[in-house]
Formats: sequence, C-alpha cells, structure tokens
Amino acid sequence: MKRMLFLLLSLFILTGCASPTPAASPQAPVQVEELPAQSPDIVVASADAEPAQVSELSYAISALVKEIPVSEGDRVQAGDVLMTLNTPELEYAVIAAEADYKARSQAAELQKADKVLYVNPNTGEKSWYSLPAEVYQKAFAVAEQSKAAWDSAAAELAQSVLLAPFDGTIVDLAVIPGELVQINQPVLVLADLKRLHITTTDLSERDIARVKVGQRADVYIEALDLTVTGKVIRISPIAETVGGDVVFPVTIELDKQPEGLLWGMSAEVQIQTK
Repeated sequence: MKRMLFLLLSLFILTGCASPTPAASPQAPVQVEELPAQSPDIVVASADAEPAQVSELSYAISALVKEIPVSEGDRVQAGDVLMTLNTPELEYAVIAAEADYKARSQAAELQKADKVLYVNPNTGEKSWYSLPAEVYQKAFAVAEQSKAAWDSAAAELAQSVLLAPFDGTIVDLAVIPGELVQINQPVLVLADLKRLHITTTDLSERDIARVKVGQRADVYIEALDLTVTGKVIRISPIAETVGGDVVFPVTIELDKQPEGLLWGMSAEVQIQTK
C-alpha cells in the first residue's frame, strides 16, 4: 500500500514539474492582391494610327513614264497631275479623230439646207435641187459616229495622266521618268495624313458584341503621352487572326487630331460601351 502511494506521489510531482508545451500560434493569413477587374462598361484594346484615306495608284495602260511633277512628301489637291506617260500614238489618234469629226459635221450641216446649188461643169448653168431629209439624217449619223470615235480616243489618252483622287500627301513613289510602267503596277501611294484614324489591333471576338458605332472612346497615344477623345465610326464585318486569336478591327475618329501624331504610332483605346 505504501509503495502504491509512493508511485502515485512521484507521478504527480513529475507531471506538475514538466514544462507545458506552448500552443502553436495561429499563422497569419496570406494576403493575395487581386487585380482590378475590367469594368463591364469599358472595352480596352491596343491600336495604331492610320490615314483616313490611303490609295495605291496604278495605270490601266502600259507605257514609259514621261513626267513626274511631284515628290515624296508633297501635299497635293484632288485633280492635281501626279504623273504622265509618254503616249504619242494616243495623242495622234485624238488629233486625227477630232479632224475627222469636224469634217463630217461640216458636211452634214451643208446637206441640212432645203436646197443645194448644182453647177453644170460643161455649161456653167446653175440649178437648185431639194434634198430629201434622209440625206441629212444619214450625214448627221455619220458625224455622230465620228464624234464617238473622238471621245473614245480622248478617253484613252486621259488614261496616260494620273490625277490625285483626293487631297493628300505623296508618301511613296515607286517609279522614275523613263521607266516602263506595266498595267496595274503600283506607281504611287497617296494618303490623307491630315485625318488620321485609330484602328484597334487586338479587340477580341469576346468583346466585339458590346461595341457599337457612335460609342465614345478615350485614346492614349503612347509616343505623345497624352489622351484624346473620339468615337467609333466603323466596325469591320470581317474578322482577322492575330497570334491565333480572332479579332475585329474597330475604327475610331478623333475629335481633334493632336499635333505630332504620325501614321503607325501605337495607342491604347478605352471604348465606353454604356
């Protein structure tokens, strides 16, 4: 019995003297920073500055280049002569057709009179004869055919002169005087650099349904470090594939073109969809 009491007392002493194990302090929760979600009222896309109008011009005929009165960088007006070809055969055809028409037209006018004078070559006797209306009508029809040939020749000659289709800047000249130009060969690029639009390059098919013509947009021009406003004026009906993604180009017209904006500058647009 004493031995049992001794063992119980020893166990009690050891238990009381043992150092309690400190409770593990709770671990502080890891703070995860959440990225700001894109507003459902805004569509963001990358974009580039492009001319409102750009045209790669060519000829419908083949000939040597005669003259180029413009240089790269020149500002031209609609209707200005940009280039002429050396086409002497077309020039001669116009002159010949014009002369033929004038001669036939004059002959038709002479036969339009009610009576014509006939002089007998043997006796010198003069006589007046009435002409049927069919004679004049036939002569007039022949003159009109001649006029059509003249117009056709003039139209062919006009193809040797390249005119500016709109106000713009010469951004590229691909030929020089004396060079042979083939049919449909690009010879000159004309662009309207006074009116640059912003065109998106990566607007996803997932967002295009929220974009509408007329919506407002903020455009940040990286090279100029400024933001300008504008509106959506066109949504391409045809998709493009960029890096495996399907995108739709959207064109934005700026309310005011900033000074220093150049063709090809990068931009970021935020289109307000609400």
